[in-house]
Amino acid sequence: MILILGGTTEGRTAVKVADEAGKPYFYSTKGEWQEIQCKHGIRITGGMDTEKMESFCRQNNIRLLVDAAHPFASQLHRTVDETSRTLHLPVIRFERKYPPRTENIIWCEDYADAIYRLEKAGTDHLLALTGVQTIGKLRPYWEKHTCWFRVLERETSITLAQEQGFPKGNLVFYHAGESEALLLETLHPQAILTKESGESGGFSEKVKAAQAAKIPVFAIKRPPLPDNFLTVTGEYSLRRMVEKYMPEFYPLHSGLTTGTCAAAAAVAAVWDLFNTSGQPRPKEFPIVLPNGEKIDVPVGNLEKYPHTSFLNDDWMMETEAYVIKDAGDDPDITNGMQIRANVAIPFKMDDSDEEDEVYGDDYNIIIAGGEGIGIVTLSGLGLELGTSAINPTPRKMIENNVKLCLERLHIPKHLNPFLVTISVPGGEEIAKRTFNPRLGIEGGISIIGTSGIVKPFSSEAFIGSIRKSMEVAHATGSPRIVISSGAKSEKYIKAYYSGLPAQSFVHYGNFIGETLRIADELKLPHVTLGVMMGKAVKLAEGNLDTHSKKVTMNKDFIQDIARRSGCKEDVLAAIRQLSLIHI
Repeated sequence: MILILGGTTEGRTAVKVADEAGKPYFYSTKGEWQEIQCKHGIRITGGMDTEKMESFCRQNNIRLLVDAAHPFASQLHRTVDETSRTLHLPVIRFERKYPPRTENIIWCEDYADAIYRLEKAGTDHLLALTGVQTIGKLRPYWEKHTCWFRVLERETSITLAQEQGFPKGNLVFYHAGESEALLLETLHPQAILTKESGESGGFSEKVKAAQAAKIPVFAIKRPPLPDNFLTVTGEYSLRRMVEKYMPEFYPLHSGLTTGTCAAAAAVAAVWDLFNTSGQPRPKEFPIVLPNGEKIDVPVGNLEKYPHTSFLNDDWMMETEAYVIKDAGDDPDITNGMQIRANVAIPFKMDDSDEEDEVYGDDYNIIIAGGEGIGIVTLSGLGLELGTSAINPTPRKMIENNVKLCLERLHIPKHLNPFLVTISVPGGEEIAKRTFNPRLGIEGGISIIGTSGIVKPFSSEAFIGSIRKSMEVAHATGSPRIVISSGAKSEKYIKAYYSGLPAQSFVHYGNFIGETLRIADELKLPHVTLGVMMGKAVKLAEGNLDTHSKKVTMNKDFIQDIARRSGCKEDVLAAIRQLSLIHI
């Protein structure tokens, strides 16, 4: 079993990730105020000290702890740490994303330091955005100065403030969506005090509003976390970490896109390029996904070798690394293949008085495709004709991660190019078994992926989710069920049924036949089918599973329908000229 400590935005995400397994877990919060639905989780409330948490973990066979609590819940973090060490349990810390610390904010080590800095600055009117639990910690300040506290409008908050002797008239109640700027304009504080609570805690919004009003910002630094916590920053990295430490929790495991593999290989190659001291290389390298979260990716062997350039008499230094594509439990033809990255830069072999390197504002990263990467031959893919089939999102991910690696290594930003060549040995042969040639990608595979993570596909699980969605819609008494292939078609059809609740809209993916059979079994009185052109043609021909691996759109069938419908020869000729990737 897994125990999630939550009560935060991160706690909500952790619940979502845990529910994907379809297995029971525990979700713990100190209070009962957070409204959250755990589809498969067991909700427990009430604070736990170390003794209680250890006892709970023993009684419920807890094997993994997920700390998704507030970053300033220091006592809880200590309790989790002590419990994990005693019971030898791994702890995954679901951490928030934090903006970098800047010099235009007055950073305070703790509340005593904040009081000292506030008084040193001569601040006599303060707006405290640190929460009701900090009223006692700031007592030495508000007993001598004017201070407003913004708190949640709950009876417990008011009672706690009164117990501390804080004047009720100086409480300002927080309401979701309210304007930070309006509050500052109303109170006119000389400064604000906030906590380094991260993006999900509204830290940036508070700072931005205060700085726009030219009001100084004092911020309490977040306390350090125990060093044995395994930190993740998003739902993908959380799931992969759970899969690592409790592999049996999910029936199907997630994987990595070719884009993520390529980015990791490129980062490893860059690291080795500048590893002049010969340090042992890490087995894993951190990669930032398109959504901003980090994951660690295992990397294979690295090679480094100098050679003369084929362009001139200069020398090139090259490194090469690879990542074995891990698709998880998703059926992927590239699973187990090497995704390689070669990084090359020019360099001088002597100390001759040649012209110095020219420096710029950014690194010059050039990304190209090598062996096994296809070439784009048709328009409609969002890539220039004749270029390597490395899609925009993975291309940007490779570039950004290489730049981050160069920054970590303190490499100057010079205009000499870093040439990153991505290759997939055997990619040309593999591509013949895909639809790439039909899409106009010749000579190899494409480097793809929009999220960086592959969620495992299961027909049985997907059909089960369709059934569950339709059962929920039916149970809520919706007058009509609207089925569509996905978000794109749903967007259009919602315009016709704007009055229906969200539960009325169900995605069938490619399983039109299965979805209609479920509708018949449930005796649904009214069902509307939303379908895009490509799937509509496949359906009209009698194909109830429209997945591209099973059936392609039949141009001859379209022609025959047009002919029987009385279309003229120019229409038939136009159909013959259709490129299926545009439909």
